Amino acid sequence: MALHQAQDTTKLIFAPSGTPTPGQAPQFLLAEHRGGLKRSDLDPHSPITQFHAWFAAATSSTISHPETCTLSTASLPSGRVSARVVYLKELDPKGFVIYSNFGTSRKARDLFGSGDGESSGNRWAALTFWWEGLERQVRVEGRAERLTREESQAYYDTRVRGSRIGAWASRQSAVLRPSGTGDDDGREMLDRWYREAEERFEGKEEIPCPEFWGGLRIVPERVEFWQGRQNRLHDRFVYERVEGEDGWSLERLSP
Repeated sequence: MALHQAQDTTKLIFAPSGTPTPGQAPQFLLAEHRGGLKRSDLDPHSPITQFHAWFAAATSSTISHPETCTLSTASLPSGRVSARVVYLKELDPKGFVIYSNFGTSRKARDLFGSGDGESSGNRWAALTFWWEGLERQVRVEGRAERLTREESQAYYDTRVRGSRIGAWASRQSAVLRPSGTGDDDGREMLDRWYREAEERFEGKEEIPCPEFWGGLRIVPERVEFWQGRQNRLHDRFVYERVEGEDGWSLERLSP
């Protein structure tokens, strides 16, 4: 029986919707016939290797865009947390790589500070992957580092021309001011920046990667693999980097 009744009119949303009993979520049952997730199912040495195996399983399933994840950062000194959905673009032995604007964006301020000396950066960040079709979740915590300009350029060159132009045009998170004409709500400012970037690189196929744009690698210190189980008794295993050693501990966690 749900603790909070659906007829309570103060609740605008009473999740989950579309279920016979409002407020009661469906059970996680996919792993039950396989006996759940056991320590012996996991790579004993590296969460990077284990993530690659789970990502391959997600890719070969019906899950759309398994590279989609949530990047969370926190600003200092306030400690305020912000999160946004991004795409994992690369996985290498060092960690998890995304690409974005690191000049004007909020994530840039969180990670690297304001640049005015008033606030320092907080290099700690987290990624969360959720693959509902497999009832699996992966949580990554680690320190962020910028990729070299050469590495960023290599990926930038694979993007379609419009996206490369767009990287130059977007002053990410800057306020877009209405022009005061018609029903423009600020979009015209962004369109103008794009036109200016197009004119700048007109007739050029080789476009340099902007200095403020590029790759960010999350070097993991802690990686959790979560498998849904019935009655919310989920299987959770966490790898933690062993300080001073080139290795990882692996422990089962209570749900």
